[in-house]
Amino acid sequence: MKNIDIGISEANREEIAGSLKALLADSYTLYLQTHNFHWNVTGPRFRDLHLMFEEHYTELAVAVDDIAERIRTLDVAAPGTYKEFARLSSIEEVDGVPSAEDMVDTLTLGHEQVVKTCRTALKVAQQGDDESTAALVSDRMRIHEKTAWMLRAINK
Repeated sequence: MKNIDIGISEANREEIAGSLKALLADSYTLYLQTHNFHWNVTGPRFRDLHLMFEEHYTELAVAVDDIAERIRTLDVAAPGTYKEFARLSSIEEVDGVPSAEDMVDTLTLGHEQVVKTCRTALKVAQQGDDESTAALVSDRMRIHEKTAWMLRAINK
């Protein structure tokens, strides 16, 4: 097999992929939390939250695939186990089934954390002159910032 030559050094590809692995782990953890809350939300806002959480986890399902495929494009293996995601993720897991209000607050914090992870990954991509990763991460950051804003508005 031919060596990869996309204008990014192997060292930079490894470093960029490392930051993307953290983003993938945070995104997948947030996906799982959102799906869990979709299944378990109750209360007077059930229908609205149930549907909104479904929209969010559906969007995240596409996102994790895009991030993993970018890691593979850089010729690095993408993490794909719960064990790896738990090690790499900076998103806190929750125990039990929180109230609907706490679910919204937890997801708000999760989206804000993904934004911070994106900011780190964006810097690494820019330093490695990797415009494709920078574009992907920038798009993800914008989506998570908007989602966090919308979630914050629910519990005001």
